Amino acid sequence: MVVSVRSWVANEGGKHFVLILWLGVNTWLFISSFLLYFTGQEYHYLYKMLGLGLCISRASASVLNLNCSLVLLPMCRSLVTFVRGTRTISSRKTRRLLDKCKTFHVACGVAICIFSVMHVSAHLVNVVRFSVRYSDDFPALNLARYRGEDPMLIILTTIPGVTGVLLVLILFLMFISSSYCVRMSNYEIFWYTHNLFIVFYVILMMHMVGGALKYQTNVEAHPPGCFRANQSSTEQQGDELDTSEEEERRCSEDAHFQPHYPQTWLWVSGPLCLYCVERFYRYIQSRDPVTIVTVIRHPCDVVELRMLKKNFKARPGQYILLNCPGVSSFENHPFTLTMCPTENKETLGIHLRVVGDWTERFTQLLLPEPRIDMEILPMAQQRRYPKVYVDGPFGGPSEEVFNYDVSLCVAGGIGVTPFACVLRALLDGWMGFRLQRLYFVWVCKELQSFYWFAELLCALHHKLWNENRPDYFNVKLYISQPDSLQSMSEEKYRPLTSRMQIGRPRWKLLFDEIGKSNKHKRVGVFCCAPKGISRTLHRLCNSPQYSGTTFEFNKESFS
Repeated sequence: MVVSVRSWVANEGGKHFVLILWLGVNTWLFISSFLLYFTGQEYHYLYKMLGLGLCISRASASVLNLNCSLVLLPMCRSLVTFVRGTRTISSRKTRRLLDKCKTFHVACGVAICIFSVMHVSAHLVNVVRFSVRYSDDFPALNLARYRGEDPMLIILTTIPGVTGVLLVLILFLMFISSSYCVRMSNYEIFWYTHNLFIVFYVILMMHMVGGALKYQTNVEAHPPGCFRANQSSTEQQGDELDTSEEEERRCSEDAHFQPHYPQTWLWVSGPLCLYCVERFYRYIQSRDPVTIVTVIRHPCDVVELRMLKKNFKARPGQYILLNCPGVSSFENHPFTLTMCPTENKETLGIHLRVVGDWTERFTQLLLPEPRIDMEILPMAQQRRYPKVYVDGPFGGPSEEVFNYDVSLCVAGGIGVTPFACVLRALLDGWMGFRLQRLYFVWVCKELQSFYWFAELLCALHHKLWNENRPDYFNVKLYISQPDSLQSMSEEKYRPLTSRMQIGRPRWKLLFDEIGKSNKHKRVGVFCCAPKGISRTLHRLCNSPQYSGTTFEFNKESFS
């Protein structure tokens, strides 16, 4: 597919600039550290003993320090949300870059894994060479206690060795559990192993204690390669030198070595403290349980949960982290707000689809099955709901729907939830936003899925119709896999029936239609749908539009 330069810059320019900058800093750190240990006079004797293993291990360590500090910053959700909400600080381009926080977090994590393999491999070679090339001339430089010592014994009896083994083990568990298949099949494994990062950072800051690698402290008094007091020039080089030259090459004192001062904590302590403060702030904000007002069961295994929480303020498009101790004390699951508190209504709401162990157990607590053996009482008893905590709200890409003149919202199945709150805001008559026209496309497999927000869509349609703004809200509904030809027979859903189509959307025709109706404008495209749909939309946003319209792609992704 042909790519438009203007569209590519709008959609990919910012993140590719950050990517190139990040790669450039990593490359510069690696090369500069490599050259320092390769050519540095203070590392002459150490390099002579270890060779390139020294340079590679230290260069990779520098990159690891950088990425271990950066990987925490994208996960400071409250800080990112604050920056997003501060319009004087962040532009729309900046906010769209902040939506890529999770991607940057993953990139740093992958870099940590790659350079950890490089770091460990280089140090395994170094340990072998410490044993084989044991230096009798400079005993302080040796990590081995004697020539030929078992390298495995060196690893298991030194602080850098033991902590290194533990770091590799923790990192391996975190990497494996972060894979897509593990997260989808058993989210709990991912959650618990990922929280080992606290142990990882504690051990990481202890890793340099013990001083495995040492540098020479008296290079001026003992230039590398000079003659020691008890060594003649013929012993050193095998050729004859005159007396004056020999005097110049003679050492004034023996070489002194000492380990480096640990520097890892200088890299990671700041981001780690910031993250811990942010987590503590979030704990204080979320420690009061919310009050569950209503629980509604919808078709296709979807449950609506409406709650009350004091001093809770949110914007359409944001999401929360939900914790239910009755299911798991430590797990927090993200859910988009489908109802935000307003001046008239203080209720916040979410819709969750029952998929997976956590949602199944949570739904059983919210809507327990009636017991057949229980005696039916004449008086209705008040339902007892489980204790629930809410962390957030946090910013999401769908917040930007109101900041475009024209927006296209594409939802697949339960992916409609980020846009439900946007539609409610329009229904409630929110003022002060820029949006002039909204296109809404919702693709579902079953007809019953549309009943989740059918009343909301019809209410918004009638409101705009009565205000003589029928073109403001353009709705298209698609049933992708119908078992039989069905339609909403209820009279109140007639506005939706006329906009419902069988099959899949023809995305290219839809983009051409929107482009012709909104020439030379920037259209915000917001997607919360399966990968197939999102990839197609992404490609179309980067393709040239003959109408001169620029489509800016925004994909919903919980951080």
